[in-house]
Amino acid sequence: MPGEGFEQFVRVRYAELLHTAYLLTGSVGAAEDLVQACLLKIMPRFERIAEPMPYLRRAMVNQRTSWWRAVRREMLSASPPEPGADLERGDPAWEFTERTALVAELSRLPERMQAVLVLRYWEGLSEAETADALGCSVGTVKSQASRGLGRLRTLLEAADTQRSGR
Repeated sequence: MPGEGFEQFVRVRYAELLHTAYLLTGSVGAAEDLVQACLLKIMPRFERIAEPMPYLRRAMVNQRTSWWRAVRREMLSASPPEPGADLERGDPAWEFTERTALVAELSRLPERMQAVLVLRYWEGLSEAETADALGCSVGTVKSQASRGLGRLRTLLEAADTQRSGR
């Protein structure tokens, strides 16, 4: 039956695609839209695509960039809840708060830097695979990752200082 390979691929990989899209957009709704838009684009030619995951990662980065340019503003993400006095490291609520803060600060980085960090560290792609997915050199991936981690560290420290009122 035509399309059976596509349906199986979506069934198996949808959660992984949604996770990547969420990290790229910072919003569950926007992530779902991004995955759906990209899946709809590749569906007619899916059988001719040798490696669908790298292809879709690049398509998601490109589509996210296109949407961003069309809107000309960053996509908003929810503010993390304020940690209470009873939240401690290792507590699932603390981990959720920290992860939410990380995603919020990640969305403040430039798009290329954000895409490099998501693909390199959350997706676990190698530098070469990340470069291939983004259509850039390995050197660009290395420099964007280094600068991105530094900027992310600074943003997270500032947000932590602001939350704690220091």
